[in-house]
Amino acid sequence: MKQLADLALAKVRSLGADYGDIRICRYRNQNIRARDKIITALGSSESKGFGVRTLYKGAWGFASSSVVREEEIERVAALSVEIARASAICKKDEVKLVNVPIYKDKWQTPYEKDPFKRPMDEKKDLLLEINEEMLKVKGIKRTTSFMSFTRERKYFASAAGSYIEQLVLRTHAGYTAVAVGERDFQSRSFPVPPLNTGYEHIEKMPLLENARRVAEEAVEKLSAAECPVGVKDLILAPSNLSLTIHESIGHATELDRVLGMEADYAGTSFATIDNLGKLQYGSKLVNILADRTMPGGRATVGYDDDGMKTGKWYIIKDGLLVGYSTNRELAARVGEAESRGCNYADSWRSIPILRMPNVYLEPGGKDAPTLEELIADTKDGIYIEGRGSWSIDQERRNFQFGGDAFWEIKNGQRTRMLKNVTYGSNTLSFWNACDAVCGKEFWEPQGVTNCGKGQPPQRAQQTHGASPARFRKINVGEAR
Repeated sequence: MKQLADLALAKVRSLGADYGDIRICRYRNQNIRARDKIITALGSSESKGFGVRTLYKGAWGFASSSVVREEEIERVAALSVEIARASAICKKDEVKLVNVPIYKDKWQTPYEKDPFKRPMDEKKDLLLEINEEMLKVKGIKRTTSFMSFTRERKYFASAAGSYIEQLVLRTHAGYTAVAVGERDFQSRSFPVPPLNTGYEHIEKMPLLENARRVAEEAVEKLSAAECPVGVKDLILAPSNLSLTIHESIGHATELDRVLGMEADYAGTSFATIDNLGKLQYGSKLVNILADRTMPGGRATVGYDDDGMKTGKWYIIKDGLLVGYSTNRELAARVGEAESRGCNYADSWRSIPILRMPNVYLEPGGKDAPTLEELIADTKDGIYIEGRGSWSIDQERRNFQFGGDAFWEIKNGQRTRMLKNVTYGSNTLSFWNACDAVCGKEFWEPQGVTNCGKGQPPQRAQQTHGASPARFRKINVGEAR
């Protein structure tokens, strides 16, 4: 790998590039899906190749190939410089990079059991057993379940002098039951946290143990009351709050959106640089960390695709906006001395771009309530679990979210089930309405596996953990 990388770096230097790096990557994916009593998908794929990125007179060039051979590496490296030279002719702004330390290291996701070495029959049998258990519940007409695994091997080398080898392992699973009535159908899912770990994650999760409950709640939703229209206090479970964090905080604090350089996949951001250190984003209970080092985090790696060692930092501290996600280029644009390590490309064929890290809500302190205490302290509200529909405007100001399961809270008691609940708010109003966050024993990781960004589009994954939290006087139903 080093010999091939040095060949590329020598070529870009000889052609006058100011900077260059290469990523040599290999990906393996496995997906298993079941519907009712049959396996509907059993796929395995591999992809390998390399990408060379160069900087010439303040403009980027990038080229890639699936043929990992010496002569092809030299050709693609030369093409990358040629593209950078052409880009420099019509550049609007000059790209500058903050310095990065030199690293020579190996890093990998900690794991116990390699999912690619587990018997396929073991995986298929578990999915079918889950479906069979859900189908035992009267009223369930469709069940689906899945497992997915990814192994990502990456060798990075740069003109700065770094040589970094990484292995990232991703594991995910889940299932859904669909109940059908005379005039309605409702679904309920089991929210397995997508994590970077091994097959032990599947074995530790109570998948089969929750199958009947999930199916019964899907049936119960058929006869549940419709979402009330008005103002309610909301208690949001981590499985619901994760997407709200992702859309209203994670994307809103990506520095390329903040600077107006990126607008693909839902726009720019209201949280502009002049607000840093001044904007009361949420109540004093709202502490949001960005963290590319958290164990099992979907965005956790040792080094980003700039060759920067990853870390963690506050985006929001005591409700105040204090930080953004950056890479080497964007840190330089705002005068910061160091990148936050958020550059990522989803493939050898993709140019690295700024991607959201793991972004999560810190749990409450030593006096934080339990979930039971929080419900008991709520007079008129709704408790929401899971993920549903969502929408947000082009500056991340106003949004509407749904969920997967809902229960009415009356006078401190969780009572009847509701259905088709949505809540809408303004980002700042919503987070400033947070008046309670449960303690660390209730904190759990959730997250997303298909975050889209860029043109051509790229896909990334992030973990968004939280404890259950309460938000006062939020519009639900069709209220605005």
